[in-house]
Amino acid sequence: MKKQKKMLLLPIIFIITIALLLTGCTVENNATDYSKAEHWLSLPAASQKEVDIFYLYPTAWKKTNADDPDICEINNPSMLKGSKAVFARQATAFEPVGNIYAPYYRQVDISSRILLPIKEQEKIVGGIPKADAIAAFEYYIEHYNNGRPFILAAHSQGSNVMAYLLSGYMKENPKVYSRMIAAYVIGYSITDEYLAANPHLKFATGPDDTGVIISYNTEAPKIEGVNPVLMPGANVINPISWTREETLAPAEDSLGSILPNKDLIFVPVGKYADARVDKSKGVLICSTANMDKLAPGNEFFGKGVYHSYDYPFYYFNIRENAANRARIFLDKMR
Repeated sequence: MKKQKKMLLLPIIFIITIALLLTGCTVENNATDYSKAEHWLSLPAASQKEVDIFYLYPTAWKKTNADDPDICEINNPSMLKGSKAVFARQATAFEPVGNIYAPYYRQVDISSRILLPIKEQEKIVGGIPKADAIAAFEYYIEHYNNGRPFILAAHSQGSNVMAYLLSGYMKENPKVYSRMIAAYVIGYSITDEYLAANPHLKFATGPDDTGVIISYNTEAPKIEGVNPVLMPGANVINPISWTREETLAPAEDSLGSILPNKDLIFVPVGKYADARVDKSKGVLICSTANMDKLAPGNEFFGKGVYHSYDYPFYYFNIRENAANRARIFLDKMR
């Protein structure tokens, strides 16, 4: 009888194994196989710069049918297209600074995630998306990094996943962590509670410190509804002045923004966005943007929540700051 059960199980195991291989996953940990170039959004042919960037894009797809799975496959056409679009308005800020490595990763559909309580969001993102991101980072460290210092960059769901990489992988791999220049974990909340639970991590206090986390969520002075990525105790740094004080940094002090033109292509628009830290709310306030045009509200984000513009509003300031922190880090190594 036992022999018959074993014989019946063999074809099932074989089928599961083939299915995992066909979807680019490994049998061992069910994570995507990052030895395959097609599982990378950005994979430099040559690493010409002294610094690397490891980037995780935000939620880049939305399921079309209610019975679609909550987490997409690694080759989901909508995600592949959406990830390229956000890469162009976010990750390109770091192009002059480092070699950009960006994996595709299986992610949670926006409607399945945003409408859940924070704890439930953490649980689902801490499953398959986290497994993929850590597998990708491990493969990057072992096969592409070659001991170079690196910057982590992410947004929204990507930042949620990046927070797991910082709290888990970096704690377990202090030698790798010692090469981290900074982590731009934008569009998600890095809370006091998170930092207290992870004393090996520290939040940025100025424009020059390294080995730190940079984070903020941008809103208008008044919003409608709630900001679903904002949590109590969120830490904020001003991406124009690079301080945590509540003093307004006027748009004239910025290095410029990028905004969509009539063809929805993001282009430079000059000194567009101001920035002010609101410590009581744990957000970054922008008062100069056109709320009716840029953030009129939708089913997930209320009017005035500038979530999609966290990077574009401060695009050139992020670029300059990443270059500055990289330069300081490299000077310490020499």
